[in-house]
Amino acid sequence: MFDDPIVSEIRKVREDYAASFGYDLGKIVADLQSRQGKDGRRIVDRTSPRKSEQNGQREASTPALP
Repeated sequence: MFDDPIVSEIRKVREDYAASFGYDLGKIVADLQSRQGKDGRRIVDRTSPRKSEQNGQREASTPALP
């Protein structure tokens, strides 16, 4: 099987990151949330419906779900 050094490096970083929090998913999520937005990128909030959906309308680009 082909061993990709980039994939191996990413897996090691991911393993080290998880190990630094004792593999506690709650702590990992808290850390990621605390970092969110600090790099200047826009954060999209999906917790509330869009204004057009609140008024009973869908945007043209949003397909209707069955």
